[in-house]
Amino acid sequence: MSVLPYVSAAWLFLIGCYGLATSRNLIHAVGCLAVCQSATYVLLLTIGYRAGGTAPVFSDIAPGSRPFVDPVVQALTLTDIVIGATVTALLLSLVIQVAKRHRTVDPDELSELRG
Repeated sequence: MSVLPYVSAAWLFLIGCYGLATSRNLIHAVGCLAVCQSATYVLLLTIGYRAGGTAPVFSDIAPGSRPFVDPVVQALTLTDIVIGATVTALLLSLVIQVAKRHRTVDPDELSELRG
């Protein structure tokens, strides 16, 4: 088992969080949030990976003769991708509405949104 995918997932998450914390543009912040989300894809696929694993279709091989890849983790990853795309689309539509109303996408210039 390699540590590289876990380090890659942590690196992606930290890069996305750094970009989110230092962003001066709402569109850039949404993109950084998508990078943070991609770290979960890498992590889920790393957890579900098995060396030498095959698809869990047992019609051509005897059950238990070789390892297979867990399909639940793959389904969770696909669900995560769909949810990430939906959240990104929703946030970008909110950024468009903020840009139309306030004529800026800089969070520092949005004084009406401060509580």
